[in-house]
Amino acid sequence: MYVWSKLSAAKFADAWEERFPASADATLVITTVPGKDSIRVEVYCPAASRAKAIQNEFGGKVRHLKPQNWAALSSKAPQPVKVRETFVICAARTEAEIAKARKAFPKREIIAVPADMAFGTGHHATTATVLRLIVDAAKDLNQRGRPWSLADIGCGSGILAIAAEKLGASRVWGCDFDPAAVRISKENAERNHTPKARFTKVDVLNWQPKQTWDIVAANIFHDVLEAAFPQLVRSITPGGVLMLSGILRTQAKDCLEAGKRAGLKIEKVITRGKWVTAVARSK
Repeated sequence: MYVWSKLSAAKFADAWEERFPASADATLVITTVPGKDSIRVEVYCPAASRAKAIQNEFGGKVRHLKPQNWAALSSKAPQPVKVRETFVICAARTEAEIAKARKAFPKREIIAVPADMAFGTGHHATTATVLRLIVDAAKDLNQRGRPWSLADIGCGSGILAIAAEKLGASRVWGCDFDPAAVRISKENAERNHTPKARFTKVDVLNWQPKQTWDIVAANIFHDVLEAAFPQLVRSITPGGVLMLSGILRTQAKDCLEAGKRAGLKIEKVITRGKWVTAVARSK
C-alpha cells in the first residue's frame, strides 16, 4: 500500500473530494482538526505508480505503508472534540480510559464514543453544530427550572441523546432506521452512564409521534427531512425547538422551504463548510 499526502486549505475540501471519488485504485481520506483552517489530504493506493502520478500532478509526498503500519493507522484514535465549555467527546472505550479523559479534562463532562462505533463521533460539522445548539438550549431550559425533554431522530451513535441527559434532560429518546445504530446507541448510553436515554428502531417516514419533546434534533439526509417534516412538526412541544442538520449547502434552500410549507418558522441558519444546520419552531 502507498499513500500520497499533502496539506491543504480547508476551503478546498470539496474540490479534493471531486478529484478523488471512491475507486478501487485510490481511496481519499481528509483529516480535519477543529479550530484549524488547514486539512491533511491523503490518497491510499495499492500501486506505487498511481501514487506517483498523483504526486506529479499535485506535489506532496508519497510513502510506502507497510502492513503493520496500516493496521496502526486504522486504529489510531481521533483527537478529542471540545463542545463549548461543557463537553469533551473522546474515543474512550473502557472505564479506565474514561477516567484518564476525566483527569485530562477535569472541568468538562466526558462523552465516550469509540471511533469504530462511529455513526457520529462529534467530529463531523453537522454533529458538532447540533451539540453546541443543544448545550445552549439546555442552559436556557435549566434556568427556567422545569423538566425538559429531547428526541434524537436518526440517533446514529446516540451522542445527542447522551449529551441531553448529561445536560439535565428528564426524558430522552432516540430512534434510527438502522438496527446497528440503535444497538450502538444503547451500548454508548451504558458506557456513558445515561440510563434515561432510550433508543428504538423507527422508520421516521412511517412514524406517528405519540409524545412531544422540547427539543427535537433531526440530523439526517435532506430528502428524508423533507418527507418527514409533517411528523417532525407534530413532535415538537408548543414553544419547543426543532434542530435540523445533515443538509448540504446546495440542498438547503429547497429543504428549508419544504420545512416552511410544513409549518415551520426558521429562526437561525448556520453554515459550516458545505453543511447547513437550522433552528426552527412551529408557527
